[in-house]
Amino acid sequence: MGWNSWDCYGTSVTEEEVLANAEFLAEHLADAGWDTVVIDIDWSDPTARAHGYNADAPLAIDAWGRLIPDPSRFPSSADGSGFTRIAERVHALGLKLGIHIMRGIPRIAADRSLPILGGGGATAAEVADAANVCEWNPDMLGLDHTHPAAQAYMDSLAQMYADWGIDFLKADDMLWPYQQADIESLSRAVTATGRDIRISLSPGRDLALTRVDHLREHATMWRICDDLWDRWPDVLANFSRFARWAPFAGPEGWPDGDMLPLGRIGIRAERGEPRDDALTPNERITLLTLWIIARSPLMVGGDLPSSDPAVIDLLRNREAMAVLRDARGSREVLREDPLILWAADGVSGERYAAAFNVGEEDLHVTLDGGQLGLPAEGVLREVWSGAEQPLAHRAARGVAPGAAAIDVALPPHGARLWRWQPSA
Repeated sequence: MGWNSWDCYGTSVTEEEVLANAEFLAEHLADAGWDTVVIDIDWSDPTARAHGYNADAPLAIDAWGRLIPDPSRFPSSADGSGFTRIAERVHALGLKLGIHIMRGIPRIAADRSLPILGGGGATAAEVADAANVCEWNPDMLGLDHTHPAAQAYMDSLAQMYADWGIDFLKADDMLWPYQQADIESLSRAVTATGRDIRISLSPGRDLALTRVDHLREHATMWRICDDLWDRWPDVLANFSRFARWAPFAGPEGWPDGDMLPLGRIGIRAERGEPRDDALTPNERITLLTLWIIARSPLMVGGDLPSSDPAVIDLLRNREAMAVLRDARGSREVLREDPLILWAADGVSGERYAAAFNVGEEDLHVTLDGGQLGLPAEGVLREVWSGAEQPLAHRAARGVAPGAAAIDVALPPHGARLWRWQPSA
């Protein structure tokens, strides 16, 4: 759970903006479980801008061919300490620091034939693989993992990040197509540092369940979709992905539905003009409810200090965030469009359920509590509104004998998230 700079700042975030969001997170959201601050892509580019990447950018790089922070955007790195000073500030707030990294080795390092630290005299040009490059980012070449110095390069990167105090790596261009050698190399390198650094893999376009064992072995979390933006079709498409992946979410690894495009997501963004997110209040609740009941990692993409207080209130809802923490066995139990139902178990006998209306009109239904895995008695609390209702059997159409009948009104693109507990 944390904040990521991508949605609001694209490639252009500065040290001052990172720290402002970290301070806001610590003051307003940490007590609800939010604990990580992530600096996204192109932190080494002094020419970074809104709306895309710069070809032939004069990236900041060290003598060993490793990208380092651009000191004009991250002044505390000017002494060669990388992100150490920012990490110290973030850690002092009780938070963790993450950074984005790209698969491969910088083109600029290969062009200059820079040496590989620990590479036995090999150069970046020798370990680069020009046949396996990123399709959308111009900065990197692939790595030839048949060359022994390729692992030395990865080891030197991971150790540098550990020395900086990094806690989280968002490793990009790993999953489409599936880059097994790079995933394994990064995992080995991080393990060798001895530091607890979490690995997040992306993007997840067309990611298949056949990869789950390999992903669990080598990563903390992995994307199951391409970039998600503040459009209802993007949210809607993830219902089927989460239905497939949620049963595999747990301490062994976490399927990730991508960042939450909530709040002030357009400042110097890669996508779109300056704006607040275009989701309706109901769509915001649906987005959060689905990510929570499916137990996806939560990384909010809006600039926190300038976001709508109504968005911050949603993120501060401790009861909703507790569902993310405590749910077990999350699963879709019914899909009869426009109605979708999810259920999950709790760690102390409580149970959780969610109902979604993915249609374009108001939906009034009477639910059979048994379909949601709920007993016929107890108290059902809707965590967004705080409304409570006692459960009891009532004869109603479509409700099984002895089951609780739950009347629910759902607006278009709306959701309800419930916590069940026994009656006092």
